[in-house]
Amino acid sequence: MGNDFFGPGPRNISVLEHDGDGAARRLARAQRMVLGYGRSVVRRKRTHARDLRARHAHRIARTRLHRAPRRSTLLAVRVEGPHVAPAGPLDQDGLVDPEWLDVAGFLENIARCRHEFPDLTILAGVEFGQPHLSESEVTSIVDLRSLDRVNGSLHTLAMGASPRAEPGTLFREQSPVDVMWAYLTEAVAMANSSAYFDVFTHLDYAVRLWPVGDAGPFDPRRFEEGFRAAMAAIASSGRALEMNTRRLWPWMPQWWVEEGGRWVTFGSDAHTPEALAANFPEAVAMLEHFDFRPGSRPEEFWSR
Repeated sequence: MGNDFFGPGPRNISVLEHDGDGAARRLARAQRMVLGYGRSVVRRKRTHARDLRARHAHRIARTRLHRAPRRSTLLAVRVEGPHVAPAGPLDQDGLVDPEWLDVAGFLENIARCRHEFPDLTILAGVEFGQPHLSESEVTSIVDLRSLDRVNGSLHTLAMGASPRAEPGTLFREQSPVDVMWAYLTEAVAMANSSAYFDVFTHLDYAVRLWPVGDAGPFDPRRFEEGFRAAMAAIASSGRALEMNTRRLWPWMPQWWVEEGGRWVTFGSDAHTPEALAANFPEAVAMLEHFDFRPGSRPEEFWSR
């Protein structure tokens, strides 16, 4: 699940701004309420036995959401006059199999937050895992086009006869190089699909899980052709690429621009309130260097 802030202002980003009239505190309560939407998301999780060792934070977040209804906004983030876009998880595959998003409950909580905190612009969205594989299942329960933002993500792969698994698991069982190439190949297929999503999120997901101890430091140049192919496919599809601020890789925006990428979003991929908008000032500086600029509204994609 990625709790994303879109389009931060270049010089107006701060955490817990203490203005005298208490507006920051009110906005903080709203953000806390929005990002929790607890019972509206996931009540349980089933994981394939061989993947129990994986520590993917998305899973942890899903099992804890019931505790978070108002917690996350205690860190109000000023983004040109606060805007927040909570993304609920929609992931369905053989290894990570949570219950589907309670759409009615989710939208009910969003509506309640918008009513209670009119000064906060709240976008409703989902992070759609493997959208090229399960779009028909998802569209049977939710009209994706009715949401403000649909993020597409790639968390699992099918390699050989094994069930789909996350890269972290596959890195332990197969050649890390082969796993990385398989991930980038499927990223191209996902980008070339007709699945409905606005943003390709954390294209570097497998990089985060790279087994440094066994395979040495990750060298993106070794897989440059694959990353560029994925970026070119995303750009050709007219989608935006998320710049995930958990780890800032300068080669990501550089190759994105060189492959024709026009739009970016900012995603802190936060699973705790404290991580919201992490490293946004640094991300802004990096993207401004590549001539990306904000839109007319804070929630709009940055473009060049």
